[in-house]
Amino acid sequence: MTKVVIYSRPGCHLCEEAREAIQEADCARQFTLEEVNIESDPGLLQRYQCDIPVITINGVEVFRHKVSSAEFAKELLRRS
Repeated sequence: MTKVVIYSRPGCHLCEEAREAIQEADCARQFTLEEVNIESDPGLLQRYQCDIPVITINGVEVFRHKVSSAEFAKELLRRS
């Protein structure tokens, strides 16, 4: 199963938009989704503080800041 991770933090409107775009891509059966709060890890906070959301597919960063449903579905297919 393909693993998708969203690196985010509470109150981030871009993170909420990214999560919605991923859900709207209508391919939820093709991946597992994990959301990581960067504030829970000092290393992640330092790395991504001003660059969230960051979305990885199978450990590869594919999006930063914004993503559309169509772009997500395309990358998911490409990296699965």
